[in-house]
Amino acid sequence: MTARLLISDATVVDGTGGPPRPGESVLVEGNRIAAVGPGVTAPEGAPVERIDAAGQTLMPGLIDCHCHISFGEARTQEEQDLYTGVESRTLRSAFNLGKVLRAGVTGFSAPGGSYYIGVALRDAVAAGMLRGPRLTTAGRFITTSNGIADFYPTSVGVPEGSIGTVANTIDEMRAEVRVQIKNGVDFIKIGDTATGEWTAFRRDEIAAITEMAHQLGRSVTIHARGSEAVDFAVSAGVDWIMHGDRMADDVIERLAASGIPLCPTLTLIANLYEWGHLVGVPQHKKDAYQRLLFDCAAPALTKAREAGVAFMAGSDSGFSVTPYGEWHARELELLMTYAGLSSLEAIRAATANGARALGLDQEVGTVQAGRIADLLLVDGDPVADIGVLQDRDRLTVIADGEVQSFDDLDPALRWPYDRNQVIAAGEITQDLVNR
Repeated sequence: MTARLLISDATVVDGTGGPPRPGESVLVEGNRIAAVGPGVTAPEGAPVERIDAAGQTLMPGLIDCHCHISFGEARTQEEQDLYTGVESRTLRSAFNLGKVLRAGVTGFSAPGGSYYIGVALRDAVAAGMLRGPRLTTAGRFITTSNGIADFYPTSVGVPEGSIGTVANTIDEMRAEVRVQIKNGVDFIKIGDTATGEWTAFRRDEIAAITEMAHQLGRSVTIHARGSEAVDFAVSAGVDWIMHGDRMADDVIERLAASGIPLCPTLTLIANLYEWGHLVGVPQHKKDAYQRLLFDCAAPALTKAREAGVAFMAGSDSGFSVTPYGEWHARELELLMTYAGLSSLEAIRAATANGARALGLDQEVGTVQAGRIADLLLVDGDPVADIGVLQDRDRLTVIADGEVQSFDDLDPALRWPYDRNQVIAAGEITQDLVNR
């Protein structure tokens, strides 16, 4: 007999941006929402699990469109790229899935990472071998010698375990797209420059990557902080854009007209700016993140919101400053603070709009009959206080129609990759020894 779940007397925030609807009930049958509305009940005589949700808010599960599940909470780039083999990286990544789910994230998109770990995790979750959010994944970033993922001197090259791969000609770019799609990625990730102060790709190069991916039935996203990179991406017809911190006014208008959504991903730079001193981030770097956030991102994103750009929500989880399961919901608060979104708009960015990155626009992201039952029951009112979504103890996670228990999960347990092989933190000189 089909399993049933009845959530009664909740305030429903359906993810579409519409106002809260108090006093409604939701009936789940199997992994689908069967009915939503006031007075909804379970069929008579049918076995049913019941949740009295009076005083609570029922909303779609969060969708984090920027979660690097294979980054391993790295503290350094070398740790992220060089240390720990693919086997250990895969096990660590699988271990971290539960933390992401416990934070209320029922779906996420992994825009790049080590090897094809994301592909393996996606398939294992879909097959029921691992418990975690449903996910889509890219492979390694495709970048150039001037882009975000070519970190090391030419003499070192780009290690096999790097998060990126370098392609400096259109033929090389098309070949990499073909290989990644052969290996099962859901979408292609283009990596422009780290901070957007110049552009690593030509317009025709981004167009060529996008055309090749679309021909083979896959989506494309791009790390684009600079205005020119965003403009090139819009003209190429990429499927969604990440960051957009330095967009000029005319580019914002073209982005709005295109209908391409933007995933600002503010959590990483906000955490670095606000709390970096707690974990040894140098002051000059904190200052740089402050300038990027206040002088570039906030005014550009506010204008983008006013122009009608659709927003998605992504946290850039996977670094040591954005550990798994900790800050996914903070992105909603930051979209309100720095881009001027309302709480309902921020919730939509993290639910209905995010479904696009999962390739499930008509399946998840809203509380509607017929949709997959990826839901979040919140002990509080996220419309009045968006911060309540960051309190994991006040969240009941329903994934694929099942109420999740996390009694066996220790969210404080960390399993980092091998750290750098540091011999010492300074030089042993005669002056030091004899002072």
